[in-house]
Amino acid sequence: MRLFSAAVAASILMLAVTTAAVAQGSVVDVAMQQSPDELMKGIETQHPAAYYILAMKLFDADRKDEATFWFYAGQLRYRFHLAAHPDLDPSGDPALFESLSDLVGRAVNEYAFGDLEVLDATLEKVKAWDEENSNGFTSKIEYAAEWKTTRNGMEELIKYIRANGEQIRSQRKANGLENRN
Repeated sequence: MRLFSAAVAASILMLAVTTAAVAQGSVVDVAMQQSPDELMKGIETQHPAAYYILAMKLFDADRKDEATFWFYAGQLRYRFHLAAHPDLDPSGDPALFESLSDLVGRAVNEYAFGDLEVLDATLEKVKAWDEENSNGFTSKIEYAAEWKTTRNGMEELIKYIRANGEQIRSQRKANGLENRN
């Protein structure tokens, strides 16, 4: 079952037309035309929006655990990009980040939080991948303090999930969402 319909994809493209992503070489438009495997090649050099598109495509292909990884890798890289450039036009990358996080993140998080142990392991893998792979879009050297702060934010999320697992599971159950573990 495809969760992200052609209409959703079109909405993402329409949003991108009004944002800084177009100025970045139509990254969203190009990413929408690529297969997930094509997108993964060299993703570390891409605008963070490409990670979200990759996550959406993987989720639609029922590769949900991979989608979760790339969603959180994209979120980490996008948050870092925004922290490194706090003077960006709010209607550009910050707006695209919020929209993609809502649009793609809703489905990914609904799935991911259904198995907190797998989510925990995935977030740890994202941190390791980010550490081991260059960031060809936002320099980890030039913006070392912002990189560290952003990574600390992910560490705080991991700690929260570990400390509040039962509460998260109970809330999901109350909301009619599946707990897979």
